[in-house]
Amino acid sequence: MKLNFFGLLTQKSPMERLLEHYNKIQESVDIINDSLECYLLGGQCVEFKTMQNNLNDLESQADKIIRYIRNHLPRSLFMPVDKVLFLSYTSAQDDILDSAQEAFDWLSMRTMVIPEEFQKELIYLVDDVGSMVNLLGPALKDTVSLVHLENLDREGTKEQYRKIRDKRHEIAKFKSALTGRMYRSDFEFKDIYQLIHFTERMYAMCHSCSKCAEILRSMIAR
Repeated sequence: MKLNFFGLLTQKSPMERLLEHYNKIQESVDIINDSLECYLLGGQCVEFKTMQNNLNDLESQADKIIRYIRNHLPRSLFMPVDKVLFLSYTSAQDDILDSAQEAFDWLSMRTMVIPEEFQKELIYLVDDVGSMVNLLGPALKDTVSLVHLENLDREGTKEQYRKIRDKRHEIAKFKSALTGRMYRSDFEFKDIYQLIHFTERMYAMCHSCSKCAEILRSMIAR
């Protein structure tokens, strides 16, 4: 049981439940990594459909957590942070997993062989996006602790946000260069079209991570 600032006794705060939702997002990164490995082996591997079902299950579980959070919010007076900011955060964090699912959908649209010249770059992109998703975890945990007065390291928490922002800038440059190379390549348009959409949805994941960090920063603003 947790006693919040105004004396409302609750079993678990809405902020803490966001961590449950985040765990589902983190699991999705491993699935996308595995699915890309299948393509690098020459198309959709035998386990590809299973991985797609697993990702869909994660998205369904995450949706249930978000619905529960939104449907069981205390009155604004008893929220540890601004209610509008909180709801905006739930949408931004939910968008990360939605983009992961869309990226997977583009990868599974049709069986293709990823051109060798783009294989390493796509592996790097997926790995970098996964690293950014992993950075959001500590940022969220530190923010939850800060608003619950369990952690008073405000500057340390802000540093977590800066790491996410810096990582997004790094990924944005990499993605732009990769997309440009894809457009200038001589491969079939339908292959390039599919890969570009996969790339864009992966970048959308890190864009939403960055948005989450900005909202978290607003939550702890004085």
